[in-house]
Amino acid sequence: MDETLAEAGLKVRREVLGDEYVRRVADNATDFTRPFQQLVSEYCWGQCWADDTLPRRERSILNLGMLAALNRMEEFELHVRGALRNGVTAEELRAVLMQIAVYCGVPAGVDCFRRVQRILDQETNERSAEASR
Repeated sequence: MDETLAEAGLKVRREVLGDEYVRRVADNATDFTRPFQQLVSEYCWGQCWADDTLPRRERSILNLGMLAALNRMEEFELHVRGALRNGVTAEELRAVLMQIAVYCGVPAGVDCFRRVQRILDQETNERSAEASR
């Protein structure tokens, strides 16, 4: 394992997906799954996401299209939240979803729109709850 890539990857993973998610993944890792989680941090997040050739915003947009095309909706939802953290706006998400519908099919677009709307609603509710405190 390349410790430098693993550390860089873990840092980026936390910034994009959030500390809570990364902590939960680490806490739920077992002896069986821990090596895979290390691979994900080093390879996906360290080798790919920590490379600053493409901005994170664009990486997020790419991931959304690829995950939709692969019908990996749980990961898609995770990366919608990451895209929002990376500065992708709701309007930009809508444009991405329209392109997903064209290239991946309308049923994929319908599924993506439902999921993104639910996430946007959750984000709005969370902000409202924080503001009322």
